[in-house]
Amino acid sequence: MRPVHIALAALVAAVWGVNFVVIEIGLDHFPPLLFSALRFLAAALPAVFFVGRPTVAWKWIVGVGLALGVAKFGLLFTGMDLGAPAGLSSLILQVQAVFTALFAFLALGERPRRLQVVGMAVALAGIGVAAYDEGASGPLVGFFLCVAAAACWGVSNVLTRKASPPDALNFMVWASTVPVVPLLILSVLVDGPERNLDALRGLDWTGVGVILFVAWAVTIFGFGAWAWLLRRYPASSVAPFSLLVPVFGMSSAALFLGESVSPLRWCAAALLVGGVALTSLRLGGGAARTVVAAEGGASSPAPVAAEHRR
Repeated sequence: MRPVHIALAALVAAVWGVNFVVIEIGLDHFPPLLFSALRFLAAALPAVFFVGRPTVAWKWIVGVGLALGVAKFGLLFTGMDLGAPAGLSSLILQVQAVFTALFAFLALGERPRRLQVVGMAVALAGIGVAAYDEGASGPLVGFFLCVAAAACWGVSNVLTRKASPPDALNFMVWASTVPVVPLLILSVLVDGPERNLDALRGLDWTGVGVILFVAWAVTIFGFGAWAWLLRRYPASSVAPFSLLVPVFGMSSAALFLGESVSPLRWCAAALLVGGVALTSLRLGGGAARTVVAAEGGASSPAPVAAEHRR
């Protein structure tokens, strides 16, 4: 990769990592499900006029929109609202690679190789260490909601793989239109109309800035740049940069939110990142296949063949 493109990949990972701090700030202004709905509304509404018509069947757009937008982000934002720390959330979501490999085996018959199985075991050990560390300092409800969010992300990856969209950005923009109404309905039912109305009445420039950041910087810029890099370079060259997301997430949470990182959490991070790296890389037949991980606040492509695209 050219140095400028390496810098671009690192910048995307940094934006996705810092996104967890921004989400934490946003949850001080909005109920979690309303926040998620506004994020998708702001991302999808202007973008649909520029990406053209959908390039895959609506069943795949709706499926990914529900699995990724409603289930994954609904659980993630709710988990963080219930106390899951921003830095830890950025780390836990990376276990989506394990769930993706597992669901791909169950639904697509893609049998994991020995190295992938070892990686899955290492990553799950990291989850266990993180759960033990989190349980020693607070309730685990938010933690397990983040794990469930990672599982839903794995489902959306497999659905995206089945859809095989020729234009990944087009696909994810249209999928982002799906969660808006379901999330708004869930927010009214779960959080109550009064809490939502209070949040909207109290909307200030910080709240607007948070929504625009998670919608435009994280989703439109982040995913657009990532998709562009994947078209230009092998996925095996681009994907490793996604492992920087929890590094930026934990570092920015410590810097801006004052979150402490215990020795056990560093151990969990090493196990999770190492395990995800082993799980995501599948070598054989002279080519590499990789599960392309993305941030916890944007969209993740499905496993992508690593041919050189120019």
